[in-house]
This record gives sequence, structure tokens and C-alpha cells, in this order.
Amino acid sequence: MTAAALLALQARRAPLRMIIYDCDGVLVDSEPVANRVCAEEITTLGWVMTAEECHRKFLGMSLSDMRPIIEARLGRPIAPDWVPYLADRLVQALGQEAVLMDGAEAVLRATSALGLDWRIASNSGPEEPAAKFTRTGLTGLVEGRFHSANEVIVRGGRGKPSPDLFLAAAAASRIPPEACVVVEDSATGIHAAHAAGMTCLAFAPHGDNPVLAELSVPSVRSLYDLPDLFGAVL
Repeated sequence: MTAAALLALQARRAPLRMIIYDCDGVLVDSEPVANRVCAEEITTLGWVMTAEECHRKFLGMSLSDMRPIIEARLGRPIAPDWVPYLADRLVQALGQEAVLMDGAEAVLRATSALGLDWRIASNSGPEEPAAKFTRTGLTGLVEGRFHSANEVIVRGGRGKPSPDLFLAAAAASRIPPEACVVVEDSATGIHAAHAAGMTCLAFAPHGDNPVLAELSVPSVRSLYDLPDLFGAVL
């Protein structure tokens, strides 16, 4: 159990009622696949990029938010249908290659066993989740608990780093933000959690992450640690 993470949870003023999990990089190990596909397509546009560079540049961002950054770098607009095209490519690739992070299904079931509500909030498009969850066998478990950035965008909101997506997830269960804890692996998601008034834990399975460390967010390295952390403050 991470001492800093436990202290952060113990410092909360409201009783813990809900856990909101990010999807990519927390529950589903989809980022290597997504980074490869996005890097290939961005390179085709004229900005030569590796999967590793794509990861560093766009981690946690929606495709729509990536677009203006790419256009600024290229110095020209890209085709209007580029985002839907890339989304289709990602759905196809993730439906064939996505795998679960170690402990993902176990932590979701353990969260329920603790009596806590939980939801998943992701900046990915609406079609990606079905492909990822079908591929990884989580469809039945997560049904009715997944929130995509698209559902807030169509109502005039924004995806992460705006708080809108996390607030929508909490509102779906009529739980106040201060009763929620978010588990995230990106600076984009951490900023969104803080903007929503929610406690955030950084998931860093590969060890120290300098980007996340700069945000002074306590981290955990294994999903298996989370049930003990949550149980300790209930």
C-alpha cells in the first residue's frame, strides 16, 4: 500500500462513495496500439512521428483536441474527415489487439464488493469502448458504467482536461464530486479530476513518471493495491 496515496485518501473530508477509472492505460492496455496507429497517420500527414513521441505528446487527449495541435505543426488544415477516419482505424486495431491491464477486472469487482459505486470515464470516441471491451471480455461487467467524452461534447461540454466528463459520471449516480476518487494515468486526466473537485490517484505501473510527479499526485503501481487503499478509509 502506498503511504502517500493512503494519506491523500484519509485527508478527504467527504465519505468515499465512488471510484472513477480512466480506461486507456488504467484498465485497458490500449495505448501502445493507439500510439502506433496515430503515429502512422500523423506521419502520413507530414509530421514524422514515432509511437513513443505520440505517447508523450498526446497522452490522454481526445482526437478532436489533437487536431488543432497537428494543424498548427503542419501549418495547414487537415481534411474534415480525418478525425472520423482515424477513429475507425483505432476501432479496428483495438478490436484485434487490446488487452487488459494486470488486475483490471479484479479491481472493478473488488470495488463493487467494497460497496462502492464505480464508473469509467474516457476521452476515447463512442465506438472504441465496444471494441475494447468486447476484445477484453469486459462488456457485461462495464455495461451502463462507461462515459465517453462524446456524451458531454454533444451537450456543449468538453472532454478532459475539462471537468465535464468526470462530473457527468458522478451525476449519473447522483454522487457529489467530493465523494469521488479518480484513478488516472495522464496529466490531462489529473487536471480534469482536480477541476472537478475530486481526489486523484496517479496510476504509474512502470514506476516514477516525471510528468505526473510534477503534479504532486500520489501514485500507485499496481491495480491490486487499490482495494486495500479504498477499504482502509471506508
